[in-house]
Amino acid sequence: MADVKVYYDPIGETLTVWFGNPDDEYICEETREEVILMKDRAGNVIGFEKLNYRLPTGRSNRISVETLSA
Repeated sequence: MADVKVYYDPIGETLTVWFGNPDDEYICEETREEVILMKDRAGNVIGFEKLNYRLPTGRSNRISVETLSA
């Protein structure tokens, strides 16, 4: 299973999630929902960035991740 990397930038108000190697990024595509998809040369989505993202107030800064086994 690949590593998932999650970055939150409170100043830039972005949440970035990589489930592929960031060095493989070749092109980005912005969607209408203020989400940027990062893709490799083959067009596979290897990450995304959510623009204008703020952590909900009154919540912990911890992120929980649940994985499903095949």
